[in-house]
Amino acid sequence: MRKRTPLVVLVAALPLLAACGQPVPEDKAAYVGEWHAPAMEVELTKDGTVHYKRVTEGTTIGEVTTTINAPLRRFAGDNFVVGIPLLSTTFKVSTPPHQEAGTWKMVVDGVELTRAP
Repeated sequence: MRKRTPLVVLVAALPLLAACGQPVPEDKAAYVGEWHAPAMEVELTKDGTVHYKRVTEGTTIGEVTTTINAPLRRFAGDNFVVGIPLLSTTFKVSTPPHQEAGTWKMVVDGVELTRAP
């Protein structure tokens, strides 16, 4: 079977717009950091920049990599909205950041992530 080249989907805000991210509010400070799972990475900086990468296995096209580097727009409950007007996405947080046996964890879009120390 022939290995296919990964499809890369890149959503990147222009540098000027990227500077327009909302800082993370104090009550959401636990979200700040680098979060990892085997096929997913999310980094949320205190100043409101979000870096996201997820690799999924496509059914007919092989491996699909989705990458987003964009400003934080707002929190909606436990979820957070990333992007620019007319081009944004909501990250669904089913389990907000919490500690388990000394390790920070949260569940985003159905994936359990752990925060890097």
